[in-house]
Amino acid sequence: MDMPASPAVSAQCHKVGKVLAIVGDKWTVMIVRILVERPHRFNEIKRTVGGISQQMLTRTLKALERDGMVSRTVYPTVPPQVEYALTELGQSLAVPVRALGAWAGEHIDEIENNRARYDQDKHAPTGRGGSE
Repeated sequence: MDMPASPAVSAQCHKVGKVLAIVGDKWTVMIVRILVERPHRFNEIKRTVGGISQQMLTRTLKALERDGMVSRTVYPTVPPQVEYALTELGQSLAVPVRALGAWAGEHIDEIENNRARYDQDKHAPTGRGGSE
């Protein structure tokens, strides 16, 4: 018989789900990781991330600004210079982002090997003379 999760665990899962919907995509994680070091201009972020479209970077930065994770400062120069920096809330996200980066560095080879082995096993003949 399946035991339902406790109300506390269920509530925490709900909160984690809401936060992951905000910060759980790859672009957000990469941008936060870049901004941890120092404020950056738009094109600096775009070059450092690599592979992100201008539209996606704009959308991600606006979402981070809306959620209070990133501040946007416009300097009165010609042309205008815009700089993005992590807020205090954004800086607090740096700790788990760094931990995720460290975990990924330690385990990505193992994950990729497991995937390859799984895929090979799932497509290997079973020796039973039929398909699964």
